[in-house]
Amino acid sequence: MNIKNRFFIDIHVLQTVPPSCVNRDDTGSPKTAVYGGTSRARVSSQSWKHAMREYFKNDIENSNCGSRTKYLPSLVADEIRKISPDIDEEKAVKLGMKALKNAGIKTDEKSLQNSALFFISKSQIKALAELVLENVEDKKEYQNALKSNPAFDIILFGRMVADDPSLNYDAAAQVAHAISTHEVHTEYDYFTAVDDEQKSDNAGAGHLGTIEYNSSTLYRYATLNVNELYKWLQEDTPKVAADFVKAFVYSMPTGKQNTFANRTLPDMIYVTVRSDQPVNLSGAFEKAVRADKKGYASESCEKLLSYAEETYSMFCDKPELALGCGHSEKLSECAEVMPFDKLYEKLRCYIANNCGKEQQ
Repeated sequence: MNIKNRFFIDIHVLQTVPPSCVNRDDTGSPKTAVYGGTSRARVSSQSWKHAMREYFKNDIENSNCGSRTKYLPSLVADEIRKISPDIDEEKAVKLGMKALKNAGIKTDEKSLQNSALFFISKSQIKALAELVLENVEDKKEYQNALKSNPAFDIILFGRMVADDPSLNYDAAAQVAHAISTHEVHTEYDYFTAVDDEQKSDNAGAGHLGTIEYNSSTLYRYATLNVNELYKWLQEDTPKVAADFVKAFVYSMPTGKQNTFANRTLPDMIYVTVRSDQPVNLSGAFEKAVRADKKGYASESCEKLLSYAEETYSMFCDKPELALGCGHSEKLSECAEVMPFDKLYEKLRCYIANNCGKEQQ
């Protein structure tokens, strides 16, 4: 089965978030960016990718997810004891350290940790455990174990190993920083906490504080190179690709979520399939949207889709397939509009039907 030479899925989402602090900087303030000369709300790509990985683990059936961790010795030791229950914990840890050393991963014998975070699949952990139990000494065998059977999220988001670039995986997906379509100003919530056991003659709050927050309509964008995904996942590609879109649409970073209960769903989803190159449409909002009686979301939708049409007419081809979810009349002119569950299934079937076609 041969996949098309170029096969990209672009996901454009407009999503309104109420007062919240979805993604904080080192001072606790909501992250921002200056774009088009105005301050915008921002949620980092790393924050949203982590939320997507959590969605894969918790909400998508039969998802094969890896772990990014410094506790590889313990993971390999646990797998060794599963395979050979008669081995005690101390010996299992020593064997785990040996397996990682043979694989070229630096570890600290005192802390029993690897020196840097490492992204690894369950199958790769099991392969390392089996090799060390079989007394294999060939280091190439251990490195091959770390190159084979990657988890879905390793292929989607990539793996970088500074000590050994041969263990790297190029990411099949790219996720942009989400930015507000309009200017924002950070606000401050002054709050007090009452001490329930405080005596009545000692009135006053038990704690005072402030929380910074903002609210915004965000433009979110991600793109998936189906070609790169297929190179590793073959027959699993259609489902994993469609699940990636689902995870992007439904995930939400958890910053201050208990404080603000800000988990919303998109106002509009616009998914396109392209065979030339990915196209980020953030230029639609270089000039900040101004609120009207309908708020920001409606005007943002109009600007996004108008900018898409201009871009297609001037610089690149129209998408081979355009699917949408939302209530905008403009969206109906640009895409096949349907509920998300039908969009998911139509996209999955399209990928499956086109994975076996060589581009003409």
